Amino acid sequence: MEFQAISKNKRAFLPLLLLGDEQEDMIDRYLDRGTLWALYDGELQAVCVVTEEGSGDFEIKNLAVAPKSQRQGYGRAMVEHVLHQYRGQGTRLLVGTGDSPLTIPFYEACGFRECGRVKNFFPDHYDHPIFEAGRQLVDMVVLSMEL
Repeated sequence: MEFQAISKNKRAFLPLLLLGDEQEDMIDRYLDRGTLWALYDGELQAVCVVTEEGSGDFEIKNLAVAPKSQRQGYGRAMVEHVLHQYRGQGTRLLVGTGDSPLTIPFYEACGFRECGRVKNFFPDHYDHPIFEAGRQLVDMVVLSMEL
C-alpha cells in the first residue's frame, strides 16, 4: 500500500469523493483547504480529506473506499495513516457522519467515540434527502479520538 498527499488536480478524485459525500458543493467547501490523501494498492483504493479546524483539532471530512475494495481493510488503513500523520500536530481527530449502521460501527471500531451531534445537519445542508442503509440521515454524529 502506498499513501500519497495530493496537492494538484484534487477534483480528478471527485468520482470517489462523491461516495463519501454525495453533494459536490459540500465537497467544494473543504477540498481546497484540506489535505487529500490517496491510498494506492496497485490502483486507487481509497481517498480521505483532512482539514485543520483550529484549537488542535483535525477533521476527516471525507473518507471513501472504491466499491469493489470495500470491507477489505482499506478504510481502516486510511484512518491509521491519518492518525500517524497528524499525531503530535494536534490534540483531537474528529469525524462527522450520518447516524448510520454502516459508518458509526466502523469509526467506533477504529477507536472514535461519539462526542456530539449537529441537529438537522443533513436536511439543512443538502438539497435532497440522504439515505444510507435504508435510513434517512438527519443529524450529524460527531466522533473524536485523541491524537
